[in-house]
Amino acid sequence: MEMVGHTAIVYSIDSHASGLIVSGSEDRFAKIWKDGVCVQSLEHPGCVWDAKFLENGDIVTACSDGVTRIWTVHSDKVADSLELEAYASELSQYKLSRKKVGGLKLYDLPGLEALQIPGTSAGQTKVVREGDNGVAYSWDMKEQRWDKLGEVVDGPDDGMNRPILDGIQYDYVFDVDIGDGEPTRKLPYNRSDNPYDAADKWLLKENLPFSYRQQIVEFILQNTGQKDFTLNTSFRDPYTGASAYVPGQPSSMSAIPAKPTFKHIPKKGMLIFDAAQFDGILKKIMEFNNALLSDLEKKNLSMSELETSRVAAVVKILKDTSHYHCSSFADVDISLLLKLLKTWPPAMIFPVIDILRMTILHPDGASLLLKHVENQNDVLMEMIEKVSSNPTLPANLLTGIRAVTNLFKNSSWYSWLQKHRSEILDAFSSCYSSPNKNVQLSYSTLILNYAVLLIEKKDEEGQSHVLSAALEIAEEESMEVDSKYRALVAIGTLMLEGLVKKIALDFDVGNIARVAKASKETKIAEVGADIELLAKQS
Repeated sequence: MEMVGHTAIVYSIDSHASGLIVSGSEDRFAKIWKDGVCVQSLEHPGCVWDAKFLENGDIVTACSDGVTRIWTVHSDKVADSLELEAYASELSQYKLSRKKVGGLKLYDLPGLEALQIPGTSAGQTKVVREGDNGVAYSWDMKEQRWDKLGEVVDGPDDGMNRPILDGIQYDYVFDVDIGDGEPTRKLPYNRSDNPYDAADKWLLKENLPFSYRQQIVEFILQNTGQKDFTLNTSFRDPYTGASAYVPGQPSSMSAIPAKPTFKHIPKKGMLIFDAAQFDGILKKIMEFNNALLSDLEKKNLSMSELETSRVAAVVKILKDTSHYHCSSFADVDISLLLKLLKTWPPAMIFPVIDILRMTILHPDGASLLLKHVENQNDVLMEMIEKVSSNPTLPANLLTGIRAVTNLFKNSSWYSWLQKHRSEILDAFSSCYSSPNKNVQLSYSTLILNYAVLLIEKKDEEGQSHVLSAALEIAEEESMEVDSKYRALVAIGTLMLEGLVKKIALDFDVGNIARVAKASKETKIAEVGADIELLAKQS
């Protein structure tokens, strides 16, 4: 397995019976991995020379500062708060001692008192230390004062001082405030990136509307000084493009038919909806519970104080994503959520579905829920039927589709998803014509995930069903751009790697490709070209 996340040499790696893996690196982190994904990073004040598992699941690390530390999963063994604060301070001091600004060590810069000395010429610059930052000032000869220019940062080539997000170094990591009381989001970017691609990936990851795309691109260009950027759509990677050099082949490649390259297909991996405003969800559940309490006829449906505290405990676990590898739910927690789903009035269940949507992304939550589905009545199919029955409520429909889409993250759910494919797609089939753009996008994401799954399962009947649904989305003129894009990617992926290319051609997919290719939207035009190229192949 290849696991990517460290930013320097990896010196050690060890595995545990639980399936977890730990690695130690010169980047000062010990990283814990589950199924190839980094689930936690343990920061050290120096190089991590070695990392090993103890039998009980704890981890012992050897750091270049000469200290051995044990990282525990057992709450009764955790160091006291004073020791933890001392360690946090040690990390902070270490990072400050290593921090550079403009190629100089922060600690070597003079303090603010240096600004009391007048400059000697107009425009003379001086960098001083202000707190944890280096700030540049320019001497104004006329006014006889130092004018603040701004914070000094190192260039993107400054090695280990480049910002790190999720264990990966970038040239820039921006704080983006999207307003509406939402938390600040982190936007990573490298100078070698195409800003449009970077914006698309970020909006998808953060589950934000693609209407923000141009605004994000302009934000990137402005903050990286790339004001004259022009998108070169003719770029092709020389290593994978049609004119690639292949060692051992004749020097003249003109007589050899090039293997076609596609820009957007095939799709690999699953897309999920992992953004959630937990405080808002919890507030809405409590609001609905209070409404039930005050209604004499429905009071018996409300939660007890103990049950409301259990829901709050579930939310607390879900918020703490860095401990998903070792946190778990009680079986009664899942039972409670399913009880609310089953008994609460339809107009009140959407925040419950939203908690379920996020519980599905937690390893323990996904496996516990599957046991309930397998051992008792299939409450998930009941939920799908409830949210898709007329009259449908947009909030129920949206949270319902997203919850089902998130099931694709965990392979233990693949059999269930394949078994119920026909019922699920039929239940949500009208979503492509929904006036709600988020419902459209969620439905097309469900279709795309099904395409990837059913190709893996070599399920021709299922692929045919998904192809039909994707074609329906692609042909809808009023379809939102990103929904249409995902449907087109599903069509292209099914034609390239699935068993339904002939069926697609019988449905005149060539015409759909031509229409897409003429689109003003770059990615729609590009995936249209991919499908057209596929259609022309014998």
